[in-house]
Amino acid sequence: MRISRPLFLAILALPVAALLSCQTSPTGRKQLAFVSDKQMDQMGEQAFAEMKNKQPIERDRAENEYVNCVAKAITAVLPEKREWEIVVFKDDTANAFALPGGKIGVHTGLLKVARTPAQLAAVLGHEVGHVLAAHSKERVSEQMVTQGGLQVLGTILGNPNDTRHSIVMGALGLGAQYGVALPHGRRQESEADAIGLDLMAKAGFDPRESIQLWKNMAEGGGKNPPEFLSTHPSHENRIRGLKEGMPAALSTYNQAKVHPSCKP
Repeated sequence: MRISRPLFLAILALPVAALLSCQTSPTGRKQLAFVSDKQMDQMGEQAFAEMKNKQPIERDRAENEYVNCVAKAITAVLPEKREWEIVVFKDDTANAFALPGGKIGVHTGLLKVARTPAQLAAVLGHEVGHVLAAHSKERVSEQMVTQGGLQVLGTILGNPNDTRHSIVMGALGLGAQYGVALPHGRRQESEADAIGLDLMAKAGFDPRESIQLWKNMAEGGGKNPPEFLSTHPSHENRIRGLKEGMPAALSTYNQAKVHPSCKP
């Protein structure tokens, strides 16, 4: 196969670009960052709009008020103040996600596993943690490297049927819905756990409930774990990491000025 000159030059430039295009995560880890925050917001907004068009939305008022109560408590303690769009999707899978551009999606199936407001806060804190740590940007940047050029960005507003469009959707963390196996790195998952634990504690939710959440997940998974966990660390490793961060999280929780009274 003959490679075009522009693509060849782009491939040669990638190692240098990788060295120059780095940023630091909230935990101090170096990350690839070929894409701007504005571009990531654009990608997140497009992906969310596409999901709202394709997936049924839960209209039950009480359920929406409950999810919004927990989600808004989490977003209220973020360093950047912005309006987040929160949508509850009719889907039996125990799943939730947050996207750049201020988007949060919660599947109704998650509410059967995250049985208390604090447990739901643990999931949403974790998902918002992915956004806060720019994990989608990191995954998109890595995909740009593995695809051999910067032309992947051309799919941001391109043909939804294009294979590369699915790659971008997967890199955003929506791979399961679009049939693309792009698992989150275990390092990113542990990082999101740590950030999420801190966020839920700052928001006034008991961080100890995060451990019970993953016990619920383990109990409900059986031989086939929930989709939400299909590419994630084992329950034991996740719980071990949460326990290590618990003393600091409890200190933060005890200093929280507000303790939300969200009712399931």
